[in-house]
Amino acid sequence: MRFCAFLSWPLCALTLMAAIAGSSRGDQEKPVDFDAVIRPLIESACLRCHNEKTTEGDLRLESREWAVKGGANGTAIVPGDPAKSPFYTLIALPADDDAIMPPPDNPPLAKQQIALVERWIKEGARWPAESKLEIQTRMDFVKHVQPLLEMHCVACHKSDNAEGDLDLATQKSAFATGANAPAIVPFAAKESALYTFTTLAKDDEQLMPPADKGGPLDKPSTEILRLWIAQGAIWPEDVSLKVRPKDQKAPPSPDNLELVEKIRGEVLAKQGAPSEAAMKDYSAKVPRTGATYHMVAIKGGEFLMGSPAGEKQRKDDEGPQVKIKVDPFWMGKYEVTWDEYEPFMITKVDRFKNGALQNFDPTVHTVVDAVSQPTKPYTEMSFGMGQKGYPAISMTQHAANKYCQWLSAQTGHFYRLPTEAEWEYACRAGTTTAYSFGDDPAKLDEYAWYYDNANEKYQKVGLKKPNPWGLYDMHGNVMEWTADQYVADRYTKFAKQTENPFITPETLYPRSVRGGGWDDDPENLRSAARRGSEAAWKMQDPQLPKSIWYHTDARWLGFRIVRPLKVPSVEEMNHYWNSAVGKL
Repeated sequence: MRFCAFLSWPLCALTLMAAIAGSSRGDQEKPVDFDAVIRPLIESACLRCHNEKTTEGDLRLESREWAVKGGANGTAIVPGDPAKSPFYTLIALPADDDAIMPPPDNPPLAKQQIALVERWIKEGARWPAESKLEIQTRMDFVKHVQPLLEMHCVACHKSDNAEGDLDLATQKSAFATGANAPAIVPFAAKESALYTFTTLAKDDEQLMPPADKGGPLDKPSTEILRLWIAQGAIWPEDVSLKVRPKDQKAPPSPDNLELVEKIRGEVLAKQGAPSEAAMKDYSAKVPRTGATYHMVAIKGGEFLMGSPAGEKQRKDDEGPQVKIKVDPFWMGKYEVTWDEYEPFMITKVDRFKNGALQNFDPTVHTVVDAVSQPTKPYTEMSFGMGQKGYPAISMTQHAANKYCQWLSAQTGHFYRLPTEAEWEYACRAGTTTAYSFGDDPAKLDEYAWYYDNANEKYQKVGLKKPNPWGLYDMHGNVMEWTADQYVADRYTKFAKQTENPFITPETLYPRSVRGGGWDDDPENLRSAARRGSEAAWKMQDPQLPKSIWYHTDARWLGFRIVRPLKVPSVEEMNHYWNSAVGKL
């Protein structure tokens, strides 16, 4: 059984007193409060490895029922008896014991933290049945909180200039000073002036920092403070703060509507008059990298989108069936591979968080340079499953959209994600059965990688049989992004749009993915099967706010590209490439 680390630093004395007492007033007789004290610890430090989808040691911790049921080592928590509770005994092992939890490659819990868990279990491990846990970002003082305090607070709250008698220069003074002391109440953000004063209205005289000094803080910053305090307000004793210059705001990005206009102009100049009769399959190389990609010509036509009422394993969001007309386009013969995608994802130039090139100079850089590209990932994004010839995975829809724009800027062809209608039209390839090869899922092994045959990982593209139009891995291997917002009842709303339907995304979630992946059962690989994206797909992303580029927990998610014969308007291009910009 492997438990994640709760916290990595010793608590200050005041924090310990409040935590162990379960009260900011140090009432030693008051039981440890689960929701106020234990819940945020588990949510931020343990739950990401012990939940419904990630059950290390077969242990889940999202509810008392699952925690008591336990995992590979039996019950994790025996109320009233810490000595029989692996949840406690494993964290209480000597630091040099290989079985200690958290594992030896993580800092062990402090003695006081272990005592807090022990006391909670002794008191009966009270865990309200209605308390269902959700993964929260674990706050690191040095990484998340220290920069905020140094940029926005310390200048006015240090020993030689302690406004409101609050000194934030050291751990000791921060917890002991202030006209509204204590300004920081561990596990109680709503009782902590350091947090509550940052959430006041802009015209409130108590707003911190004041409006004339950069206030109010943005929501991600106040959320960092809230989570940090809710998780115990951990502050390493040896860390003192000093004034830090505020981050400079990134200049306006060159990746704007004007850039889209320039790229469209190059596309029109190269393509000339489109002709469906002249369409044919082709292969090309990404100009900047030399990676090869292959496109299949698909004639326009009509088809019944969705599944018939009698199809086995059919879901409500697949109907009622609607006759749809689709214009001609080319589609990627294979899912986009790491060979194509990784040079876009990893570059050696400095970028802002939005992916814009730092120090962009229009007299030196090209339209290709102006396209936003991902910031460096914090981990190896193939997760050891293979790279050369394997499908690229775990990108957000925004990242996939920007890859299409980046490729378009280089080639003079307009590439984008397929719409849901185009994807299903291409997947069916003229068929009306559950799969492009018929209704019998027993034949899936010939055409798809899925749960039963994928060996718990994706496989190289193009190893199975293609569908009737020569497209590989339309069923399985990795799920594929489409361009649309996911709307569960969209088929009931097709009356006004049955020709080239497309739902422009208005919110970040959910967005539509198709095809099923290597970890899916056969019913999720059917031609009509649909799924909407979820925020949980990036639950293990340690950043706050979370990255716009990576879905760290969607290792079965990729994409393929399309190139419509007809070049759309500037506004339409912008919708396809930038539908996630500014969305929350």
